[in-house]
Amino acid sequence: MNEEKKSLNFLEQIIEEDLANGLPKEKLRFRFPPEPNGYLHIGHAASICLNFGLGLKYDAPVNLRFDDTNPAKEEQEYVDAIKHDISWLGFKWDKELYSSNYFQQLYDWAVELIKEGKAYVDNQTSEEMAIQKGTPTEVGTNSPNRNRPIEENLDLFLQMKNGELAEGSHVLRAKIDMGHVNMHMRDPIMYRILKKHHHRTGNDWCIYPMYDWTHGESDYIEQISHSICTLEFKSHRDLYDWYVEQVYNPTKLKPKQREFARRNLSYTVMSKRKLLQLVEEGIVTGWDDPRMPTISGLRRRGYTPASIRNFSDTAGISKRDNVTDVALLEYCIKDDLNKTAPRVMAVLNPVKVVITNYPEGKEELLDARYNDYEEGFGSRAVPFSREIYIEKEDFREEANKKFFRLKLGKEVRLKNAYIIKAESCVKNENGEVTEIHCTYDENSRSGSGTEASKRKVKGTLHWVSIKHAIKAEVRVYDRLFTDEAPDGHKDKDFKEFINPNSLQVINAFVEPSLENVNILDRFQFQRLGYFCVDKDTSKNKLVFNRTVPLRDSWTKKEK
Repeated sequence: MNEEKKSLNFLEQIIEEDLANGLPKEKLRFRFPPEPNGYLHIGHAASICLNFGLGLKYDAPVNLRFDDTNPAKEEQEYVDAIKHDISWLGFKWDKELYSSNYFQQLYDWAVELIKEGKAYVDNQTSEEMAIQKGTPTEVGTNSPNRNRPIEENLDLFLQMKNGELAEGSHVLRAKIDMGHVNMHMRDPIMYRILKKHHHRTGNDWCIYPMYDWTHGESDYIEQISHSICTLEFKSHRDLYDWYVEQVYNPTKLKPKQREFARRNLSYTVMSKRKLLQLVEEGIVTGWDDPRMPTISGLRRRGYTPASIRNFSDTAGISKRDNVTDVALLEYCIKDDLNKTAPRVMAVLNPVKVVITNYPEGKEELLDARYNDYEEGFGSRAVPFSREIYIEKEDFREEANKKFFRLKLGKEVRLKNAYIIKAESCVKNENGEVTEIHCTYDENSRSGSGTEASKRKVKGTLHWVSIKHAIKAEVRVYDRLFTDEAPDGHKDKDFKEFINPNSLQVINAFVEPSLENVNILDRFQFQRLGYFCVDKDTSKNKLVFNRTVPLRDSWTKKEK
């Protein structure tokens, strides 16, 4: 039991303490509250896994509540994408809710606060209000409108609601304390005028509630027991509690806000505003570009739900801001695909090999297992012929003893096939090798049981038969940024660190077993990396995205 207690994260400890202090277990309810103003990214995945993970741990419902209080930036497209991402990650929500469901209730409560002298309409400029707010070390000063008569406030607020006043001309503010040490408590804005079409309520409203006013009250309406937010909302907790207290009925549960550090990832940016910039400026092809840290981008690149959940669990949650190395995310997908992805052969940078003593016109089908290390993957037939492609970098005319691939006068084994020996090569006018002539040991076929087949040679190469190979477009993706913290430089724009080699498009050749793949099928291209079938694939064109290479080339670069 003690070991189990030690393994609890700090949020689970808070929940356990609340249960020990009398909170009925059936009162536990959590929520995930995304803003539908962009696509979710790997940082949001941490919050998804945390909130829905708590729901699973405590057998408690989890609401999906969209914080749709800013119609200027919100779209139905984002709502649909968010729901797809959460479902794809393997989680189910109890109720699908929207802050806009509560617009009337929030308005009615605001009217009550005005009647109680706890809210007032202010028609100062935003600059004037900012000056009056003071600083963290200097108290604020009261607005000249702070003591406006209640009836006048009610009338002005109704005019705001009815669209009779201009955008930016008036706001509703809570009347709390302009001398409070927490600046969020210095008469915060509750409502602003926004004459924008809302994706759910249409043109019903001309005023929209601020997040702080909406957040706690929505939690209260839904009877959320633990409202888990990222760390930047810790300073908002006093206001959260104050707002809830104004409408609290002792017969109901009072929600509790607690905070954890958001997930930051090296070699990327996590700001939705900056990600939108990448999309709008055409630096990437869209929110689901496989270089983006969005869940849709990671999915298209070939990441699995299990790898992202494992990444979130392994990285854990923290009370302090920190940066998680993207190498951990890459390790998690490699670890998952190593167990699940079939091994196949593809050549990305081909050079022709002619096996001169293999009979012309002869073809044979070789049995090739999809995984040599695990059972249950099955096998496929791979055609072999006199002319094959191998990778250019797998051949050198001369090389030292540490080069275990093909070189003149030396032998290598072709995966699932024969041992070959390089005899000579043909070059073009630039001195580039265009053709390698080899001989093969006809008794050395893999799995044949002959003595020659058991002969040990140090190198094994992947290959494809030229006659049977299928052309494929392979998109070799790399990290989008060259800097570990691209938005961590005050004097530089984050886009200055865009990696010019983040995408290379290659015309490759793959084995014929890949002719009828499905979108999002994942494979290991032997000796090269993990690859995923892209959505651009059609009957006449195969497109693969590289998920991750087998080896971490970035570590070598950094060293």
